[in-house]
Amino acid sequence: MVKLTMIARVTDGLPLAEGLDAGRDQKDADFYKQQAKLIFKNLSKGHHEASRMSIETGAYFFHYIIEGRVCYLTMCDRSYPKKLAFQYLEDLKNEFERVNGNQIETAARPYAFIKFDTFIQKTKKLYLDTRTQRNLAKLNDELYEVHQIMTRNVQEVLGVGEKLDQVSEMSSRLTSDTRIYADKAKDLNRQALIRKYAPVAIVIGVVFILFWLKNKIW
Repeated sequence: MVKLTMIARVTDGLPLAEGLDAGRDQKDADFYKQQAKLIFKNLSKGHHEASRMSIETGAYFFHYIIEGRVCYLTMCDRSYPKKLAFQYLEDLKNEFERVNGNQIETAARPYAFIKFDTFIQKTKKLYLDTRTQRNLAKLNDELYEVHQIMTRNVQEVLGVGEKLDQVSEMSSRLTSDTRIYADKAKDLNRQALIRKYAPVAIVIGVVFILFWLKNKIW
């Protein structure tokens, strides 16, 4: 099953588009997104041995293809067929080049093509069930071979120890910042409610006290 999809410009590692499985744990998602960004950073420095590669990382595999100075990367379960993963990336590549090809080099901000997520999500659904007639036909397509695509471990690609510690640190920082933002949002909402209803409560209190004093006097 496809878990994460990212598209980036190889020359500088700039993320161009992304498709994320919203059902996954946020901390888990942040960790693997940071790994993907470090892979893009390495590619931007010319650290790539092939235009197609699989990278083992924990319970998953990253798969990527590079074409037209753009990297199309996805992360799948280890059990997901490699052949389908690369054909999924080919479909994304063909559509992305067709729709955005003449704007890739001039993109200046991250996720400039975020609307492409609609196509990513639609295409991902087509590859969800490996047993459909469509996907079985792709698996049996002898003209599309993936046996010679190189496989590496993420530690080999990013470097042992230091880079993985950096990923964990960045992921923890993202999760911590998210919690802080959520807490601040709650405080702001609470303060807004107080400002909105405090005058009403004061008026009601004054009316109640006046009414009580009136009854006591009379």
